[in-house]
Amino acid sequence: MDVYFAIDIGGTQLRAGLYPANSTTPIAMKKISTRGRESAVDRLISLISELWPAEGYTVRGIGADAPGPLDSKTGVIYKAPNIPAWKNLPLRQILEDHFHVPVILGNDANLAALGEWRFGAGQGHHDLIYFTISTGIGGGVISSDQLLLGARGLAAELGHVTIMDGGPLCGCGQRGHLEAVSSGTGIAKYVNEQLSQGRASSLPKDPPVTARQVSEAATNGDALAVEAMQRAGHYMGVAIANYLHIFNPTIVILGGGVTHSGPIFFDPLHAALKSHVLSSMYLQDLVITRAALGDDAGLMGSLALIQSHTS
Repeated sequence: MDVYFAIDIGGTQLRAGLYPANSTTPIAMKKISTRGRESAVDRLISLISELWPAEGYTVRGIGADAPGPLDSKTGVIYKAPNIPAWKNLPLRQILEDHFHVPVILGNDANLAALGEWRFGAGQGHHDLIYFTISTGIGGGVISSDQLLLGARGLAAELGHVTIMDGGPLCGCGQRGHLEAVSSGTGIAKYVNEQLSQGRASSLPKDPPVTARQVSEAATNGDALAVEAMQRAGHYMGVAIANYLHIFNPTIVILGGGVTHSGPIFFDPLHAALKSHVLSSMYLQDLVITRAALGDDAGLMGSLALIQSHTS
C-alpha cells in the first residue's frame, strides 16, 4: 500500500500522521512537544521514525508545514518563530537524507489555505483567500487552482500589509500592519494600552487582559471591549476589500480564535468591506465563511501538498 506522511510543525508541538493514498483517514497519528532534551529536528525525526510503517507499505513522500518564512522550492526555513535554533535550516535536505523519500515543505498558513481548498470549506472553488486570525494573522491564496507562492515561496503574508500608516508596532518590527491591529495580540495590546491610560472598563487592569477576555467582555457590553473588537473587525474588512481587488476570489475563509467572537467582530468587518470595495461586482456571489478544518488545516494542507507532488 502506498502511504504519505503529513507533518505539522509548531512552536509548542509536532504532529505526524500516516495516510493511505487517496484518503484523509490516518493509519497512525501522534503528537509530541517541540521542546525536549533532544533538538527539535531530532525530535521530529524520532516522531516520523516511530510511525514509519512495516513491510507491505511504501512511503511515497513527506509533506510538512512550518511557521515563518521559508523557501518551499529549496526546503530551507529562514526563521521559525518559537524555535530559535531554526535559522536558515535546510530541513528538506535533512529529512530526505535520513528517510530517502521526497520531502516537500510549505509555510503553515499557506498550507492551511491549501488544506481548506482541497478538503475543507473551499472545495469546489478555483480562487480562494484564507486567513487565520489568531495570535497573529497569516493566510494563503489559491488562484486558478494553484497555491500562490511567489519567486522564493514568500508570497501571501496577508497579515503584513500596512493598513494604518504609523500605527501600532507589529511583532515583525514594522508599524501599522493588519496583524498589529486585528489579531488577538493586537486586540489585547490596544485594550491594555487604553486601560493603562485610565479608560473605564469592567476588565481587570492587572494582570494584562487577553483577547479572549476582551471578546467575552464585548459580548457583555463593555464599551472598551466593544470598541476594540469593532476596531479589529473594521480594519480586517478594509484589508479584505484590498485583497478582493487584487485576487478576485469566489470565497474568503476565516479561521483562528478571533473568528469565534461573533457579530461584534464580523458586523464591522462586513460593513467596512462593503464601503471600501471598488465595485459591488467583487461581492457578487462571494462566499465569506468560517474555516472547516480547525487545527487540522495545516496538517491536511501538508497531505495535499505531498500528494500533488508525487501523484
